[in-house]
Amino acid sequence: MAWHARKLSAQTMIFDIEPLVAYWDSGQDSLDRGIGLLLSQVATMPCVQVVCFATNSQRRPSVVPSVAGKRVVYVASAGKPLRTAAYREFPRPGVVIGDQVATDGALARRLGYTFVLYDARLDGVPAGPRLMGAWGRLMRPLLFTRAG
Repeated sequence: MAWHARKLSAQTMIFDIEPLVAYWDSGQDSLDRGIGLLLSQVATMPCVQVVCFATNSQRRPSVVPSVAGKRVVYVASAGKPLRTAAYREFPRPGVVIGDQVATDGALARRLGYTFVLYDARLDGVPAGPRLMGAWGRLMRPLLFTRAG
């Protein structure tokens, strides 16, 4: 993940929450810990100016942490990929990192950002994300070509 951002000189990174930051249905501690872990990795990347965490769920961190020299944004009930206003003023180039082509990938496409598919092949994925993943597999050839 960090390799892609460095290679692209990404100034904005948008992370999907579930399951990259915290697993679906996980508790508050898991969400807070996941955000802190990702921010500690991104903090070492001088090109990144904005770090955004976005989820279509209503879950929120206890506190949106800060990192010196970076703007940290958390968007709950994001309405990905339909709502884009929250991201429009972010600097370019940008990257969206997530597990769903139909939401995260389509958001990246609408913003003109690079999309990095997080495909962990996890067990116990809830029915909703599993169905969205199937829909995304059908959409993928329409939206993207595979990078070598």
